[in-house]
Amino acid sequence: MILNFAGGSVARRARVAFFDFDGTVSLIRAGWMEIMMRPMLAALKALNTGESEAELRAVLEDFIWRFTGQDTIWQTRSFAAAVRERGGPELDAGLYKERFLKALGDVTHARMEEIRGGAAPPDKYMVPGTRAILEALRDRGVSLILASGTDDPELQYEASLLDIAHYFDGGVYGAQPDPDFSKEGLIRSVIERGHAAGDELIGFGDGNVEISLTLQAGGLAVGLATDEPDCLEINEWKSARLRQAGAQLVIPNYLNQEELLAAILVDP
Repeated sequence: MILNFAGGSVARRARVAFFDFDGTVSLIRAGWMEIMMRPMLAALKALNTGESEAELRAVLEDFIWRFTGQDTIWQTRSFAAAVRERGGPELDAGLYKERFLKALGDVTHARMEEIRGGAAPPDKYMVPGTRAILEALRDRGVSLILASGTDDPELQYEASLLDIAHYFDGGVYGAQPDPDFSKEGLIRSVIERGHAAGDELIGFGDGNVEISLTLQAGGLAVGLATDEPDCLEINEWKSARLRQAGAQLVIPNYLNQEELLAAILVDP
């Protein structure tokens, strides 16, 4: 299934495709949003502000979504601000990020062990059809770049574990300690170095950040409304937000490869 919101927009001269990682390629962290939200919601409820659970959840969903695709610290900083605004204690956003990553790590470790030990093939923990679409784009001469808000050492390891790092001839880039590093800077660098013009870019992602940045550059934005972990149907919550962010196409996975390629490229 492909939802087309842009009247048949295609990347006729596509030279570079950017892929986000979690929820767009990898499912190793499937369920991360609930793992992040659960303790945040409990902390906000404990402040007894009179807000309902639904209202507090909406507050959390807003900034978690807004910064999906960037370093997790942006989400934990927003949470610290939400606590402070409600009269709660000052929180260390860095420490909260560490706690979230540890809780998430308890889940992801078991999944990675399955792959390492041979109990599960790497594709079990990827969005269905990922490997095939990477190969199809590469075969059409499109340079591939993987860019994620996941910390770089973890991203490098997981891309290797999933046996996909070799597809990304343009590089694999995760979150860096350097505050000047960003997906926006990466896209700008590709354009400034002449690797591609804005309308020669395709961006694949399940978050607001990569969709917005692709559009700002003049590229074609493909939203992944992945309904994790199976990713067989469109996730309506994600779809609505991806459309609001400006995604021209929204898909649940990459299984309809020929239809997708026809929608985004003009075959030679």
